[in-house]
Amino acid sequence: MAAVSVIIPTFNRAHKIARAVASVLYQTFADYEIIVVDDGSEDTTSEALAPFLPHIKCITHSRNRGVSAARNTGIRASDSPLIAFLDSDDYWLPDKIATQISFFSDHPDAVACQTEELWIRRGVRVNPMKKHFKPSGEIFEPSLKLCVVSPSAVVVKRSLLEEVGFFDEDFPACEDYDLWLRISRKYPIWLIPEPLVIKEGGAPDQLSRSVEGLDQYRIRAIGRLITTGCLTERQAAAALRELRFKCRVYGNGCLRRGKSEEGQYYLALPDSVGQNFFLSYKQFI
Repeated sequence: MAAVSVIIPTFNRAHKIARAVASVLYQTFADYEIIVVDDGSEDTTSEALAPFLPHIKCITHSRNRGVSAARNTGIRASDSPLIAFLDSDDYWLPDKIATQISFFSDHPDAVACQTEELWIRRGVRVNPMKKHFKPSGEIFEPSLKLCVVSPSAVVVKRSLLEEVGFFDEDFPACEDYDLWLRISRKYPIWLIPEPLVIKEGGAPDQLSRSVEGLDQYRIRAIGRLITTGCLTERQAAAALRELRFKCRVYGNGCLRRGKSEEGQYYLALPDSVGQNFFLSYKQFI
């Protein structure tokens, strides 16, 4: 059993997957396994992975099922006590895993930690905006506004995923936002303030650019937490405030685009959060 299972989901990233895999092979910490899940790629991904096959486990989906399903397939195929994720667009600096292993050794009660990252957009280094700065520790409330945990930067204990559940495969996007909320409502997620991940963005086929109406999935994640009754009083109040804000923005956007029924639904949603939330929600997903 390896100490860490590194799970790399990929879909039509033949031009980048080799770099991601190589960045794991160059880690200074050596006790890991690499599980690449090819989520139904239609390009030359299999050829790009062929040179690495002695060093990786490759699982292929017969069709594209989405990043959540790909990560979950990797989780189920692994058996390590620690799980790391790496998106195929991104890559690690050599001390990334060693630094996080050291953190868990020094903080045995911790269940999740992430590192800082460097951002590259269209080949140019950029600085994140203030709203993207990563908090550390109790991050539930700032996590409601937007995703402040990067899958490529995080390592979590397997026992944590077994407790809170895996990625929700019904989410075509914002699946990580949903998982981090489910984790952070109960546990701290710690930040190691060293930029050990290179995170690329800006490509026209990037998932966040290809899925419309991302806030509807954030609304769904918040609404589910509220209706399950798992939040503390303070957390529930913060979640409801953010739900009202996101529903107002998204609902008014629907009205401007002529989607009157959907817009009115979202504008009324915060006042009717309850047992009918998911029953009525499905008509707009």
